[in-house]
Amino acid sequence: MIKAIAIDDEPIALDIIKNYAAKVSFLQLDATFVNAFEAIEYLNKNEVDLLFLDIRMPDISGIDFYDSLVRKPILVFTTAYSEHAVTGFELEALDYLLKPFAFGRFLKTCNKAYDILQSKRKISSHIYVKDGYNIVKLDFDEILFIEATGNYMKYVTQTAEILTRSTIKEIMEQLPGERFQQVHRSFIVNLGKVSKIERHQLSIASHVVPISASYGSTIKNTVLL
Repeated sequence: MIKAIAIDDEPIALDIIKNYAAKVSFLQLDATFVNAFEAIEYLNKNEVDLLFLDIRMPDISGIDFYDSLVRKPILVFTTAYSEHAVTGFELEALDYLLKPFAFGRFLKTCNKAYDILQSKRKISSHIYVKDGYNIVKLDFDEILFIEATGNYMKYVTQTAEILTRSTIKEIMEQLPGERFQQVHRSFIVNLGKVSKIERHQLSIASHVVPISASYGSTIKNTVLL
């Protein structure tokens, strides 16, 4: 599943993307924004694979907005102005959808994004974690959840706990988004290990992990998919 968001100052343009996205079985349009600045908090808190982004917007251009992001999703520009195409490709945009674009053109772009993400996800099935003076290889399937504790992150498996100096953001950038999700400001969980979801917590093996209100609906929808 591709997790996507769209940013465009024209609500009608967003409605078109919503309608098109609903027809693509492997595309999950999680949020839309008419204000680019409102999208920043969402991008900081959530895993986003694909970004549909208008170029000409009030206050900041789509080009400058994308260039400012630390963690950059796959980029697709959506605009009515063809003169920005060269700049778009200089930013390594996956595609450039010139408004008004038909569903077939939109689907072609989504297929390209899907192929790229699938290739990336097949590359690795593990992560290397520094444990004191040692470097430990952890298969993604071994990890139950990861907990932030002070300036450290604790990887919890069925048989061990590994403490390493890192941040939630740094770890989320290394993990496959379709398998791991942040559910609390201090917890990342392996979705495949979740056995029960309640209103404010979830169960993984013998552990109970809290769920923040801001992540509650997202984790439930993701697991149901």
